[in-house]
Amino acid sequence: MAVRKVNPTTPGQRGKVASTFESLTTNENKPEKSLLRPIKKSGGRNDTGKMTVRNIGGGHKKRYRLIDFTRDKEGIPAKVKTIEYDPNRSARIALVVYADGEKRYIIAPNGIEVDQEINSGKGIAPEIGNTLYLSEIPLGTIVHNIELIPGKGAVMARSAGAYAQLTSRDGKYAIVKLPSGETRMILITCKATIGSVSNSDHALERSGKAGRSRWLGRRPRVRGVVMNPVDHPMGGGEGRASGGHPRSRTGLLAKGFKTRSKKKASNRYIIEKRKK
Repeated sequence: MAVRKVNPTTPGQRGKVASTFESLTTNENKPEKSLLRPIKKSGGRNDTGKMTVRNIGGGHKKRYRLIDFTRDKEGIPAKVKTIEYDPNRSARIALVVYADGEKRYIIAPNGIEVDQEINSGKGIAPEIGNTLYLSEIPLGTIVHNIELIPGKGAVMARSAGAYAQLTSRDGKYAIVKLPSGETRMILITCKATIGSVSNSDHALERSGKAGRSRWLGRRPRVRGVVMNPVDHPMGGGEGRASGGHPRSRTGLLAKGFKTRSKKKASNRYIIEKRKK
């Protein structure tokens, strides 16, 4: 994975840092058709048409790639056929073909190669791309695509370059240090995939122009301090007023105010809170 600084032939190219896409092995316009689904754009509106999320709209047309987060085909080996671009996520995806002929997309781990064999289940080697139960993964191993509820599918450490570390086990729980810095207990019957997520250089990319945000469906966001008092707690004031204490549009304090509920049921599984 690598990035390149674009030659500033136009104002939009100046300052742009783009991916080289050297890890891809196929044309991004030719994904596996059987694994594509349409995406309905909401524009930030709910089922009654009311805008519930602001600054969303437009964006390039795209289709969803069905990703296998459960890796439930245990004991059936699969081979990596291609590594592809996915417009719906920052990581790369890999098309794998199982021994019985079924095709599935998975999140591509860092270092995975075409024709590499991967597997899932009990009693398999803890190699990159293999999915094991937390009870079988060696301590200190770097993992991603971690389940929270057994059999429900991976929900943690799925974005580009993300990884967690299995630090210890205590009874029916495994202790995992997450990308946020949080250390928490997860049932050892949950699965995780060995290795870190691909496209770790995604954080180094720079769009170079506002238009690229519009392609991604992100509309312009107006600062609260330039609004009127009726629209935002930080609005109004003669001249260029600072706006007072930083707050959200609904008046909730920003800049470090903790919003997590102290009665949240999962609090008892968190050993060390995430770091700022």
